[in-house]
Amino acid sequence: MRSLFQHAPAGVAIAMLLITGCAIGPKYTVPSAPSAEAYKETPQGWKTAEPRDADPRGNWWEAFEDRQLNDLEKKLNISNQNIAAAVANLQASRAVIRQARAQYFPSASLNPAITNTRMSTVFGQASSINFTSYNLPLDASWEPDLWGRVRKTVQSNVFAAQASVADLENVRLSAQADLAADYFELRAQDSLQQVLDATVRADRESARLNRNLYAAGLANDEAVAQSESQLKAAEAQAASTGILRAQYEHAIAALAGEPASKFSLRPAPLNVEMPRIPPGVPSQLLERRPDIAAAERAVALANAQIGIARTAFFPAVTLSAAVGLESVSFANWLAWPARMWSVGPALAETVFDAGLRRATVAQYRASYDQAVANYRETVLTAFQQVEDNLAALRILRDTIAEQNSATEAAERSLREAEVRYQAGLDPYLNVIAAQTIVLNDRQTAVGFREQQMIAGVQLIKALGGGWIASEMPSGGELAGKSR
Repeated sequence: MRSLFQHAPAGVAIAMLLITGCAIGPKYTVPSAPSAEAYKETPQGWKTAEPRDADPRGNWWEAFEDRQLNDLEKKLNISNQNIAAAVANLQASRAVIRQARAQYFPSASLNPAITNTRMSTVFGQASSINFTSYNLPLDASWEPDLWGRVRKTVQSNVFAAQASVADLENVRLSAQADLAADYFELRAQDSLQQVLDATVRADRESARLNRNLYAAGLANDEAVAQSESQLKAAEAQAASTGILRAQYEHAIAALAGEPASKFSLRPAPLNVEMPRIPPGVPSQLLERRPDIAAAERAVALANAQIGIARTAFFPAVTLSAAVGLESVSFANWLAWPARMWSVGPALAETVFDAGLRRATVAQYRASYDQAVANYRETVLTAFQQVEDNLAALRILRDTIAEQNSATEAAERSLREAEVRYQAGLDPYLNVIAAQTIVLNDRQTAVGFREQQMIAGVQLIKALGGGWIASEMPSGGELAGKSR
């Protein structure tokens, strides 16, 4: 029996290690996600094996080669308040990691005290006792991480911080894409304004011509009234475009972190060419989308929380110690005989909780299943967005070419109608009809170009804007000192 007890401490230690190995929770693996070998809307001529140097990376908006847009995006990255809030959230997540890591080490407190005490009279004695106690204790306690609770807590906080990194990149990408979209919509309004201003000038010239013809007896009053009505309608339409332009300008100001009252952009038409945007292959999308990375880290976090909940089934062991000096005499307070100490372990184990711990584990298992479903839904949404914008670009490319041909044909028809009217062969109503068709076709052409640019921006956003998951910082990097 003696030899058995001699080896008991080693046996207990080995048992604890064995228990620890199986008690800290389920091993994490990235859940499977739906994918495909290729995009259905893969652009013609794109090859999987070609170099990826042309992929949008970092400052992806520079592919549009618009200096004004580049300057605005730089302002956004510095001054956008949604990005600033996401950065602050990341800093908080990093601090939480350091808080959790502190649990690996003992905590100590120093509590000096000087206490004056008066004891009441006892058994009718007339005198009382007064004394002063001087205490200088140093208390320390430590809970060894036998079951991996602290390790899992640190791990879960690392996963949460990594999700915050991905959230920050997603907020940044969304703001960048919103600014680019607003910018192209504003430039489309400038192009539309050019179309309408040219229409007003042409209608003004037509009205002047009709008045001259009427004065010369070569036209009737009806033609004059029709041309003036057409002019006024064009002027009203030209004036109304300023509403949307102002709203887009104000939205850009807010995204760039500037007051709308102090921000303005000079008018310029939408002359940007659509850059080539290779989508890659579907399997790359899981590494390029920050929202997918955030959703996957949420799954890892939920898995770690299951392990934390499981540690509640095992006893908590605490080692505590106290050393210090204690005396009722100030002169002898710091003397060696005034020393005192205590040391010893304590164990706490819940013996009955009416199923609380099992219910907690079940709760986190359900949260894990929910996180997996959210992750897979995020992946499905990502594929949908890529396919949507690839389809939009393909269709708009053909539509724009057809619309340009239709506009050219309408302009030829207008010139013919004007010649026939001036020759007295047709009424002015035919000219008005031809003018209306030309104006509508030109407006439609601007609208299609606007849609094409927006689809290009949205495709880059759907592809992740060039961000890749390998840029995700490790737990050590996240726990490092921040500002």
